[in-house]
Amino acid sequence: MTNQLSDRLNKLSPSQTLAMSQKSSELKAQGVDVINLSVGEPDFNTPQYIKDAAKKAIDDNFSHYSPVPGYPALRKAIAAKLKNENGLEYEPSQILVSNGAKQCVCNALMAIVNAGEEVIIPAPYWVSYPEMVKLADGVPVVVSAGIEQNFKINPAQLEASITSKTRALILCSPSNPTGSVYSKDELAALVAVLIKHPHIFVIADEIYEHINYVGTHVSIGQFPEMKDRTIIINGVSKAYAMTGWRIGFIAAPEWIVKGCNKLQGQYTSGPCSVSQKAAEAAYTGSQEPVREMCTAFRRRRDLIVKLAKEIPGFEVTVPDGAFYIFPKCSSYYGKSYNGRQINDSNDLAMYLLEVGHVACVGGSGFGAPECIRMSYATSEENIAEAFRRIKNVLGQLK
Repeated sequence: MTNQLSDRLNKLSPSQTLAMSQKSSELKAQGVDVINLSVGEPDFNTPQYIKDAAKKAIDDNFSHYSPVPGYPALRKAIAAKLKNENGLEYEPSQILVSNGAKQCVCNALMAIVNAGEEVIIPAPYWVSYPEMVKLADGVPVVVSAGIEQNFKINPAQLEASITSKTRALILCSPSNPTGSVYSKDELAALVAVLIKHPHIFVIADEIYEHINYVGTHVSIGQFPEMKDRTIIINGVSKAYAMTGWRIGFIAAPEWIVKGCNKLQGQYTSGPCSVSQKAAEAAYTGSQEPVREMCTAFRRRRDLIVKLAKEIPGFEVTVPDGAFYIFPKCSSYYGKSYNGRQINDSNDLAMYLLEVGHVACVGGSGFGAPECIRMSYATSEENIAEAFRRIKNVLGQLK
């Protein structure tokens, strides 16, 4: 008997974001003072009213299996959120709650993609998108948009990437890893292409919806032509600082939701009962904590962009949302320090971690090897100290 994993697993790449976070934790455990700019997680605590709802749920014995698609009360609260905040009409039967938005994306792909069908993924992309497409036996079709395009694909690129095998487009706005946000006009231009190809669905990852510095969030699902072809992915992790509660949702045509329900019923069932009651409180309670956190992220954005622009050789855009910057750093490739050569973004990220004690993530895992991702979901003090270290150790490269 051989110790051989399945071909399905062997063709997957490990998550670079989780790997770097783990390396950072290992150094910290050894007593090294590491500043972690690698993790996509708010450093705020979950608001008290949400925690109180969870405590009440425990006291009220919400300790049994929930329905596979989630409690009706939570799905009703999500439908109300979509109507009130986004102007979108969904019935609770068109909503499915899962163990985080990550599972929602995977559910959607597994539900609609057949073997050999293509899924268009604009790059830079979140590290898991291509791997999830592979899990669904689909073919990732990467369309690159560089810093000169503010990391957003244009209609001509979208049109050129479409074939008879195209099944879906994954669109993340606000974006992880770049913080770019598609405007209403930019989305309209993409919709004008998509309406010519009615066989294509859009998986709209909107998990950073509320971390938006340019006004009201616009969903591609708000375009009437796209409502029945859009699978909205969202959840509570980023907006409400609830990453560990693991609650995300899909809003989509009912036949897709039923398919995801069938799938989820076979491999996880419904998500955590207590977390669902906490998420219900998040959607029905005060939204002031969300606004306060966004204001803090904006201050941090302004600070980190200022400091990054002071680094010689960095090219930096000003992100319109999320909590990442994605500077182009390829000017450092080929340089070295103490015999240690920087050949790519992964080398640079490891150099910053091991020599500068600042954790970032190389851009190759995001489909942009010329860049590096830095999260500003940490304090202004940490950001300032991190960039003092970064400037110092990059200055040593010759």
